[in-house]
Amino acid sequence: MSGKSSGVLAYEALIASIKEGIYPPGHRLREEEVGERLKLSRTPVREALRRLEAEEIVEHVPRIGAVVRQLSHGEVVELYEMRVVLERTAAELAARHGTEAEFDTLDDYNQAMLAERDNPSRAAAINRDFHRGLYLACRNRFLLASARALNNSLLLLGPTTFTDQARIETVVQQHQKIIDALRAGDIEAAGAAAEAHLQTSLRLWLKALPQ
Repeated sequence: MSGKSSGVLAYEALIASIKEGIYPPGHRLREEEVGERLKLSRTPVREALRRLEAEEIVEHVPRIGAVVRQLSHGEVVELYEMRVVLERTAAELAARHGTEAEFDTLDDYNQAMLAERDNPSRAAAINRDFHRGLYLACRNRFLLASARALNNSLLLLGPTTFTDQARIETVVQQHQKIIDALRAGDIEAAGAAAEAHLQTSLRLWLKALPQ
């Protein structure tokens, strides 16, 4: 028995559904339909939607209701500006404080991503593990907390860009440059590799935005 309230369970299930692309940006969230899918009453669903609205994951549109937010071009750029600052710093700190065991784990994630290049959703999940591992290796709890706060906003980018195998192979190559710099203890190279990786990701997301 989890001991979590129905509202918390509804919130966590909605976050997972948005992450998996079941409810993509722009999708209308009808309380009744969501409740039926989650096997919960409308009250905890309503509570979860209010929490998501407070976190700016969901917005209330007049005459339509609750809708998963869609980021504008400018918001995507702003989001990645913050992500670059955080992740470049995380890579630099990881090059200084990380251990070989942690770098081995990052390498394992990277190879697992390549092995799942035929499974975009699985590859995307492993990619999230890779980036979480990078933050953990930086040994800075405040930076880690800032990264976690950014995670929900990243959900609003929509489904993964890993539907193209060439995209996954590019990501794996860029991850390898980060790992190589970490193993060498090259602080500047680790930060530069992390930033270059995110700039590539930003270009792809901007191309994918509705025109």
